[in-house]
This record gives sequence, structure tokens and C-alpha cells, in this order.
Amino acid sequence: MIGLLVMAYGGPDKLEDVEPYLLDVRGYRPTSQEIIHEVRERYREIGGRSPILEQTQAQADALESVLNKNGGQFKVYIGMRHWHPFIKDVLAEMQAQGIEKAVGLVMAPHYSRMSIGAYYQRLEEANSPIAISRIENWHLDAGYINALAGRVHDALQPFPEEVRAEVPVIFTAHSLPEKILEWDDPYPTQLRETVATVMEKLGSQPHEFAYQSAAISTIPWLGPDAGEVIERLVAEGKKHILLCPIGFVCEHVEILYDIDIVYQKLAKSLNIQLERIEMLNAAPEMIDGLAGLIREKAKEAGWL
Repeated sequence: MIGLLVMAYGGPDKLEDVEPYLLDVRGYRPTSQEIIHEVRERYREIGGRSPILEQTQAQADALESVLNKNGGQFKVYIGMRHWHPFIKDVLAEMQAQGIEKAVGLVMAPHYSRMSIGAYYQRLEEANSPIAISRIENWHLDAGYINALAGRVHDALQPFPEEVRAEVPVIFTAHSLPEKILEWDDPYPTQLRETVATVMEKLGSQPHEFAYQSAAISTIPWLGPDAGEVIERLVAEGKKHILLCPIGFVCEHVEILYDIDIVYQKLAKSLNIQLERIEMLNAAPEMIDGLAGLIREKAKEAGWL
């Protein structure tokens, strides 16, 4: 049996979890009560918890179904980087169940040492005897690209037909500290490659790229921020804008709060129509594409 460890960021299951969750995210550095309160209030506004565990479980279930449709060779597990079930605990569970080899997949398409790299660092820290074959990025996988292009096409339909072809699409991804540029980190390049490849499917639709969800921090983070781009486009006369998050594949606080609350509040103040794509979640095209990558990794390792 081949294991598949599907990894995601994690999020608090209830408001009382926000402080210990945030401490884990911040590496147990001293965290002010102001920051804890601010983050807790964000979760309160989206229903008091993060839905990322259920979303990731649905993706994992879909992957297991596709991978095993011609016979059960894979057993799929999910592990979270910053909350339960923690990656190290899931690795121990996998070992106890006799898994000796597994493919690792992070549910984020673009590699950075600070993002995907950090997940695999957690694997190394766990010191598990399980052999892990790593998928480190999938930002150009055809299933992911096609699913994104389809979501953009569908999300343009609520706009008035006479302006639809001119609605600017702002592609977004999570900002990271600017210091990654000193490492020749591939993250910004991979994001641009995803945008360019999606645009090959969409044709002449006007588009921009921006970052979102920079942390509460004193150090500089990558920009421009999507809010700044929205304000500039409105200043240029745009009244209809579509947001397409490409660095996220399901609903969590960066979507439900940063986009659906903060940017929508901005749009209302500017008197514009702002829409976003439906998140990919367990989109069949993306799941089929990822299943293909998982099989390829298993074959490369000599397990299939």
C-alpha cells in the first residue's frame, strides 16, 4: 500500500483555538494580545472557525477515489502544518498502520522555501522512517490550469454582458516577506507562469497580478496589494472587477475574510461590482491532474 500525505496550512476549529494556533504559526515568538484579538475577530466574522480541515478532507477523499478507481493501491491521509491533525502525528499514525512509502502533496501550487519548503521541513523534523516522494509544485499542471480558466469564465457571467469582455481579472496569491527575493526564490516566477498559462486559455481579457493577505508585521512584504490595485483600476474608470485567487485552492480566512469581507467593503465604498471566482476545492479537473502527478511520483520511485 502506498500512502499519500495531503498537507495544508491548518486553522482553528473554534475561537478558543486562535491563540495557540497563532502561536504555532509564529513559531512561539511573543505575540501581542492586540494581534491575537485582531486575528480572533477575523475568525469570528467568518463563523468562528476555519473550514480548511473539511475542505482538505474533501480534496483528499476525491484524490483517493480517483487514484483507486482501478484497484486500491493508495491510502490517503491529511496533515496540517499549524493545527490538528499535525503532520508529525499523522506520520506516526501512518507508520503504525504499516505505511512504508508515501507521496507528499501540499495543497498549494507554487513553491517557496517559506511555504512548500516549510511543509517538507516539518516532515524532516518528524524523523519518520517512511520514504516520502515529494511533489514540490504543480503550478502548471493542466488540470489546475483548466479548472482555473473555467472558474474565471463562469465568474465573468454575473457581469453585464456589454462590459464582460473588458472586466479586469486580478489574479492573487498570498504575499510573502520581500526577503525571499534575496534567495532567488521561485515563488514570484511561478505565479507569473500560472497567470500567463491561464491567460492563454482566456485570450484578451484584461488582467493584473497582485498579492494579498500580508501578515501583521513590521517587515516589508511583496506587493502590490490587491486592494491598491482595485483602487488604481477604479481611478482609471473601472466599475467591474473580478478577483481570481491562484495561490489558494479552497475557502479559508484569506478568502472568506480578506476577500469576501475586506475587499468587498472596499468595493462598496468605491461603488463598484467586485466578484471572485468559486474556489477550486475538489474540482474534478484539478483532482484528476493531481492524481496523475501522484502516480508519476510513485512510478519514479519504483512503487508502481
